[in-house]
Amino acid sequence: MSGAGAAVSGKGAAVGRGIGIGLMYGLWKPRVLGAWRMPARGPVILAVNHAHNIDGPMVMGTAPRPVHFLIKKEAFIGPLDPFLHAIGQIEVDRSVADRTAITDALGVLADGGVLGIFPEGSRGEGDFASLRAGLAYFAVRSGAPIVPVAVLGSTERPGRLIRGLPALRSRVDVVYGDAFTAGEGGRRTRKALDEATVRIQERLTAHLEHARRFTGR
Repeated sequence: MSGAGAAVSGKGAAVGRGIGIGLMYGLWKPRVLGAWRMPARGPVILAVNHAHNIDGPMVMGTAPRPVHFLIKKEAFIGPLDPFLHAIGQIEVDRSVADRTAITDALGVLADGGVLGIFPEGSRGEGDFASLRAGLAYFAVRSGAPIVPVAVLGSTERPGRLIRGLPALRSRVDVVYGDAFTAGEGGRRTRKALDEATVRIQERLTAHLEHARRFTGR
């Protein structure tokens, strides 16, 4: 493992994937579509829409490869703090340019791993309507392909016992799109990143619309 990614555990992410598989398939009924579109090896960035707190764990438990998600520092509270770090997830302070998180994320990609990002920045409508520049930065800086992922159905039926979670055994669709590259020649100027962000948003929005038509959701 390279020095940049030394703080992030690849083995931990594999353990986290195993836990996610047990929980997601045990509690709900994920339907994974197009997972073959995700490259089997090498660095990959998964760009995931974010309408529900379960979306990240759902992708972790259904993706073909272990995923290191960039997760807001507010989630690292109590026992979740050591647990999330142990399973290879990356804590990020969204109020500043978090250099440690940036270094760790780039380290994951340099080591040929999978980085998961919610490009909208925080949970919202899950429609990719407002993208932050972070996704473009990581894509252009690393040269890693982006794979759009649409998680659909997580907000349709709240649970009876725990209203904050989808109803138990309800179906959640996880739809993978075609991999694409964001930048040209690794340019990292503000103009290049802005242009890359526009291209990324177009691709992500188109994938989400296709996924909704395909699944009927």
